Amino acid sequence: MKAYIVGGAVRDRLLGRPVNDRDWVVVGSTPEQMLALGYTPVGRDFPVFLHPQTHEEYALARTERKSGRGYHGFQFQAAPDVTLEQDLARRDLTINAIAEDPDSGALIDPYGGQRDIAKRTLRHVSDAFAEDPVRLLRLARLAARFTDFSVAPETLALCRRMVDAGEVDALVAERVWQELSRGLMEARPDRLLTVLRDCGALARLLPEVDRLWGVPQPVAHHPEVDTGEHLLMVLRIAALLDAPLPVRYACLCHDLGKGSTPAAQLPRHIAHEARSVELARQVSERWRVPVDCRALAELAAREHGNIHRSANLNAASLVRLFERCDAWRRPDRFDALLLACECDARGRGGREDEAYEPRPRLNAALAVARAVDTAEVARAAAERGSKGPQVGAAIAQARAQALREHGLAE
Repeated sequence: MKAYIVGGAVRDRLLGRPVNDRDWVVVGSTPEQMLALGYTPVGRDFPVFLHPQTHEEYALARTERKSGRGYHGFQFQAAPDVTLEQDLARRDLTINAIAEDPDSGALIDPYGGQRDIAKRTLRHVSDAFAEDPVRLLRLARLAARFTDFSVAPETLALCRRMVDAGEVDALVAERVWQELSRGLMEARPDRLLTVLRDCGALARLLPEVDRLWGVPQPVAHHPEVDTGEHLLMVLRIAALLDAPLPVRYACLCHDLGKGSTPAAQLPRHIAHEARSVELARQVSERWRVPVDCRALAELAAREHGNIHRSANLNAASLVRLFERCDAWRRPDRFDALLLACECDARGRGGREDEAYEPRPRLNAALAVARAVDTAEVARAAAERGSKGPQVGAAIAQARAQALREHGLAE
């Protein structure tokens, strides 16, 4: 048997990027031999083992054959006579189909991966790429990671044929969210959407997002005009600010309602916030988005306009804003909401470097309002005979008064 380093570890080393873990492919072995050597089996669909000391993954060289729709429809064959070249042939992109001999350092590159690294090109190994729709999502994610790479025209054309054939319709929610969430966390999450849109997959997976392109906005507030282009700019700012996943997902969903604005209202978007909340909820349910991401997305969709205009709110209105956002109990989530709003405000033509004043001001106001001794206010209100909602009103008044006294609102 012979083991080779394969895939991302080889690719990243050639790109001068950190190599955090290594995957191996084993040629000329059987599951029984791997067990006899002390490897621990972990694969269910095909033989994958953990090394007894390093715990790195070692997979037996294998071939695969499409047997149905979606990414589940495969039959695998792992046998001692499967060659390294055959194993590399089943991989998605040429830059991922390079192997390294750990003994000599020699590279085995039968499909031109080094050439495409030099050309900064994402290219499929073979037409077998089309058999697994997850590869289309992975392609978009890698475009978001490797920001100076472009997708080969023939690969993009193949992706379009996959979409037309309905392959992406067979994807399950868990895999879609896994790839979307990882793509949103890459250096250029906007490129994730661009690649998906260029091949038609965005309209199938996220039609609510795809509808934003071609929808105008008032030029006074949005010099970039097009709502889809605004979204791409917002995601770029989110990456620039190193925003966590819930914030980036909130950015993705914050303006979805603008895609359904009646044509007679354009370029204005009256009440788009309420429509955005409902559409964000639909996206989250479709792809089984985690609770922290979906909650912040709905909050940002509903409140981002109010936060942008918060300098005009009086003290009582600010307290109501905090209440709607559950900021008393979740100040951390409220700050995440403000970060999403900052991304929205700065994701506009010529405003990328502008400071976002509402974020420090509202955080300071929240700190003052939260410092009010609500137990003491409630006790005093109860002594006056107040009950239930009256006590709540007294607490709200005390918080508003604290904001006035600190000069944070009128």
